[in-house]
Amino acid sequence: MRVLLSTFGSRGDVEPIAALAAQVQAQGGQAVVCAPPDPEFAALVDRAGATLAPAFTPVRQWIAGALANDPPMDLPTRAAWVLNAQFEAISLAAEGCEAVLAAGLFPSTAAARCLAELRGLPFVYGAYCPVFLPSEHHRPFPYPGHPVPAEILDNRLLWRRDMETMNAVFGGAVNVLRERLGLAAVDNVRDHVFTDRPWLAADPALSPWVTTDLRDVVQTGAWVLPDDRPLPAPVEAFLRAGPPPVYLGFGSMPMPALKTVGQAALQAAREHGRRLILAHGWAGLDLEAEGDDWIGIGEVNQQALFGRVAAVAHHGGAGTTHAAARAGAPQVVVPQIADQPYFA
Repeated sequence: MRVLLSTFGSRGDVEPIAALAAQVQAQGGQAVVCAPPDPEFAALVDRAGATLAPAFTPVRQWIAGALANDPPMDLPTRAAWVLNAQFEAISLAAEGCEAVLAAGLFPSTAAARCLAELRGLPFVYGAYCPVFLPSEHHRPFPYPGHPVPAEILDNRLLWRRDMETMNAVFGGAVNVLRERLGLAAVDNVRDHVFTDRPWLAADPALSPWVTTDLRDVVQTGAWVLPDDRPLPAPVEAFLRAGPPPVYLGFGSMPMPALKTVGQAALQAAREHGRRLILAHGWAGLDLEAEGDDWIGIGEVNQQALFGRVAAVAHHGGAGTTHAAARAGAPQVVVPQIADQPYFA
């Protein structure tokens, strides 16, 4: 069976899809991964033994444009651009596929949903954190320009408002695409894409799904790509040279306080008699400080590293949270966006 696995987003959106692709391959199927063609993502898909079908643009390039608002776009316009561009990409990627699963940014999943419907293929929506799915047990997260009213305490009402928000932000673009494809318009774009039975790829111990009549969710457990890569020699030497250090990293998050975050972390580590591993991440965190009590690192095998540190301080991405928990490392979560406050 040939399956299209589609995503668009940062590493936290791509690596679980690569892990699922590895399982599809292990079960004798064929996995085609439509994901951003950034080099580190191509390496993930290669490790999974799957085929990479490039999404419409490298995600680092897309994020840089979005942060700079270049070209200038409001949120619905930018969402429409992603939707249409990703639809063209997955239309090519889906040739010969018999089913479609999509995760990641909502416009890209909506494109996959339209493609599956157009071709009569089974479709599954995947989420990595319960907070993305409707439930009376938690509040929806806000979209830019659409805050969640603090005075409303009824989560069911908030999720109805969330449906209206997503219709306002994404509904117009989705229905324009559907009309172009000869598909009927939908009046609830969120639930149409999420489907009645989405998959939740999260560990039930860390992110339990509580049963609700708002959604029949299949919790699969986290999709983890095994990593047997050795740590780089300088990192291995640093670990062996002293007591377990503290790890600090923010993954793909931009950090406005770029020049002060690393220095503050090093100072805090030193005040507690700890050494520091500073992950550069996409923001390029670094230090000018001298000393043999810290080291800066690029992308490494977290599965090998986190079991050897005193604590993991991070942004609260689902993948990093799960990796630290699996390693048994204490965690300090400094959330930035989206689902990250959930893990704090």
